[in-house]
Amino acid sequence: MHADRLLPAQIAPEGYAALRAVEAYIHKCGLPRGLIELVKMRASQINGCAYCLDVHSRDARKHGESEQRLYLLDAWRESPLYSLAERAALAWTEALTNIAATRAPDADYEELKKQFTDKEIADLTILIGMINVWNRLAIGMRYVHDVS
Repeated sequence: MHADRLLPAQIAPEGYAALRAVEAYIHKCGLPRGLIELVKMRASQINGCAYCLDVHSRDARKHGESEQRLYLLDAWRESPLYSLAERAALAWTEALTNIAATRAPDADYEELKKQFTDKEIADLTILIGMINVWNRLAIGMRYVHDVS
């Protein structure tokens, strides 16, 4: 990976290590890996982060996600391919990624509570915040994804 601007891991290694520690927590918190990758993909779609979309589409496929579900993710509301829990998580992802406009609606939170425990909701919210941080680093520093 390279960046057209800065590489935070080199410029601010302690800060970058702290972000990696949060990422490590997310991967061991108990949320299903497939759900984690769908959330990362959806936030990255909204934010327009090519680097993160490349990374997380590869990770999603590596963990068993189908091409069809990845292709339809942007239109998940119109597709029967996503479970109730995934739908609640994707709605929450959209609400928090667009928080200035949505203000995290009560209706989205209520749907989330039907599908997830309080800890899972907290972990999901940490996950959404984290992918938004990664998107901002990648877009802001102009990370360039590999071409294969």
